[in-house]
Amino acid sequence: MLYLAQVRKNEFLDQHQLHLLARQEADNFWAIIPEEAFILLGKGNTMSEKLLVLVELSPTGDIERIEDAGNWVLHLVQSYLTTGITPEFLHQEAERAEHWRQSLTLQNQDLARRSLELEARREQIQALEESLKREKNGYHKDEG
Repeated sequence: MLYLAQVRKNEFLDQHQLHLLARQEADNFWAIIPEEAFILLGKGNTMSEKLLVLVELSPTGDIERIEDAGNWVLHLVQSYLTTGITPEFLHQEAERAEHWRQSLTLQNQDLARRSLELEARREQIQALEESLKREKNGYHKDEG
């Protein structure tokens, strides 16, 4: 699983560790890790303190890959922040989409109701036509 982490110095153990900040849940969905979560890097691994990194962990929690998160952050800036996409904008768009969905649902329900009314009227007209034919045929029989 992929994580965003920050390199920190563990003074007590005199080695660097990763402070896990966020976890990738899906391609474009990340979840903040609210609790303090750390992974020791080991004595031989000296990375710059405060450096943001992307770290891939195995299911058992072993580090499989670490890379500088600079290019990833730059990609986020280019993809989302240069076009003015803010959390407020996304929230407003989500609300607009929900209102649109509700409006379409109401329109669909109205069309279904009208369709049922038309079908009922068609059946009434057919029944009336049949009744008129029977009366007409019955009327002609009485004349003969």
